[in-house]
Amino acid sequence: MSAQRYNYAPHNPYLYNHDATFANSNANFYAAAQNNDDENNINFQSVRRAIQYWLDKSTIHIVPRWGAFAAILALFFLRIYLIQGYFIVAYGLGIFLLNNFIAFLSPLEDPTDVGGSRDDGLSLPTSAKEGKEYRPFARRLPEFKFWLACTRGVGTSLMMTFFSVFDVPVFWPILLMYFGVLFFMTMKRQIAHMYKHKYVPVSFGKHKYKDAGKEKGEYGGGMAGSIGGGTASVGMGGAVSRRR
Repeated sequence: MSAQRYNYAPHNPYLYNHDATFANSNANFYAAAQNNDDENNINFQSVRRAIQYWLDKSTIHIVPRWGAFAAILALFFLRIYLIQGYFIVAYGLGIFLLNNFIAFLSPLEDPTDVGGSRDDGLSLPTSAKEGKEYRPFARRLPEFKFWLACTRGVGTSLMMTFFSVFDVPVFWPILLMYFGVLFFMTMKRQIAHMYKHKYVPVSFGKHKYKDAGKEKGEYGGGMAGSIGGGTASVGMGGAVSRRR
């Protein structure tokens, strides 16, 4: 009996169906993952918009903002005192706050910079004529950004105290003494800079003269202020006649 050769089909329909099902499942998986990513991005953007909205609303509330900062800072130092650790974190926070404070006290344009000059009225006066003009003090770091940076720094430092990896053993009196010396030298240099260039990092507002805008004299405030308190009338020739 001669051997029969069986010719199998080159492609199995079952394999075709299995591959199609697998491809569809992968496509569905990737689509679901993409949808989840889009939803996460939308939620993240919504949270960012909400945070930015409340930050914009708090711009005019200076005292409550700094009160909240003082409360967070007091909470941070209270935790440092209770656990007696994380002194290196406190030292780093002090350096960060000092740098931001110096930027807050510094003018937008350094007078010692010989580079390009500004003509937008925000630079320090360089002549007696310019010194007589009112110019509000333009800071390198505005007040709101200064508060926001300090608040973020204190919040980050407070979160770092919950991780033991940041609790580096140090002798804290040495850090405190070094920070005191650094603060003294930095503020001395900043005050010398203020004295040299004759500026004060505070804007008191434009000077207002007493009774500015009020008319005085014989015809001050209209014809009611005329001599004798009489009424006036204008004739045909344009002359003003008074009636007692």
